[in-house]
Amino acid sequence: MNLIEWLQRIMVGFGAAWVMWLMIGLSVVSVAIILERAWFFWSLRDDVVVLARDLRNALKDSIEAAQKRMEASPSAEAAVVKAGLVEADRGPKAAEEAMAGALALQRMKLERRLAYLGTLGNNAPFIGLFGTVIGVVGAFDALGKAAEKPLAQAASAAMAPQQVMSSIAEALVATAVGLAVAIPAVAANNYFQRLIRSTIANTDALTRVLLAHLHGEKESALEEAVEDIALAVSANRKAEAKPAKTNGAQNKKAAKKGEDEDESSEENG
Repeated sequence: MNLIEWLQRIMVGFGAAWVMWLMIGLSVVSVAIILERAWFFWSLRDDVVVLARDLRNALKDSIEAAQKRMEASPSAEAAVVKAGLVEADRGPKAAEEAMAGALALQRMKLERRLAYLGTLGNNAPFIGLFGTVIGVVGAFDALGKAAEKPLAQAASAAMAPQQVMSSIAEALVATAVGLAVAIPAVAANNYFQRLIRSTIANTDALTRVLLAHLHGEKESALEEAVEDIALAVSANRKAEAKPAKTNGAQNKKAAKKGEDEDESSEENG
């Protein structure tokens, strides 16, 4: 018995029923993940436009007010901005790095279990096709055995083609089941991926609001420092100029006094 005959016997022996049960099990897991992810994204919903407006208004008051507003929001965007607010006292660069790390963590949470949906959507049709191939092999195996029957069983042999067609029809069901499992998985995965892209875009917008505020405060602080330095330099220059004027006046007085003494000595002479 060669390898092909051995594989044929295995396929015929096991049949395509196990492929169907496998597809059913995978579909149950897929539906569970879709429901869990749908609930997860639903729990994170928030109006980002209102959140951005509240963030701007809160930053005008204080960093603490902005933190309280972000803590009140269940969204992933607010969690990222909150990480930046915690590090806001250390400067814009520290806040930006903190938000980048928080965004990476939030993205991992958002993408959790979606790889299963993507893998199932890509491979479920092939699994179903595999079941169909097994079913077709079994059908032709039955047809070959029917052709080997003696003439006494001609009536039974005449029914063989009908049995083969019935077996092929059953085998094609595996392909249909594979497509039925793959289509919802692909659709759900694409929808969740779109939500993730939207969340990341909204997060980027909110982080820019915070960074713009922090950079504005930094520039204001630098301008105030420059003004203070300019005032200090001006005061030092005035302080240095005052003794110079005093010394100049004293020198003029001394020179004038010396001239008067010279004139007096000439008159006496």
